[in-house]
Amino acid sequence: MDFDEDSKKPFENLITPEGHQKILDELDQLFNIERPKLVEEVSAAAAQGDRSENAEYIYGKKRLREIDKRMNFLKRRLDKAKVIDPQKQNGATIQFGARVVIADDNGQEKSWYIVGEDEADPSSGRISWLSPIGKAMLNKKIGDYFEARTPKGDVGYEIKSFRYI
Repeated sequence: MDFDEDSKKPFENLITPEGHQKILDELDQLFNIERPKLVEEVSAAAAQGDRSENAEYIYGKKRLREIDKRMNFLKRRLDKAKVIDPQKQNGATIQFGARVVIADDNGQEKSWYIVGEDEADPSSGRISWLSPIGKAMLNKKIGDYFEARTPKGDVGYEIKSFRYI
């Protein structure tokens, strides 16, 4: 895999089809609904006269810059996106898109879905393939033991099961 020399991050933005669609939907919402509506509001505010003290105009321009910045970010993420369908993954080792059940040293089980950075939401069991636990699970098999750095320190885990849905 190629790496960006400045950030040492992978060039590729691995993402599931669902995550890819969410980015496309957000970009569509911003470009076709929110931005045109805001442009109209800013134009109406500008027509009121003195722009230097016009709060609606100032706020609207600021919000337009934020929308444009977000759209550019999403476009860059899409340009680097490599869509991987978990349903087409298989094999004896854990790869991107796997749903993995692990157990810590106390036998406490936790289920994780390995997804892209843009889709990660640990509170709902979705972790990035670049997170410490996500990276540590890649290429492991059922029964393998691994350690990962967590907010609680280094923790050991055993792979109990995994599947691709």
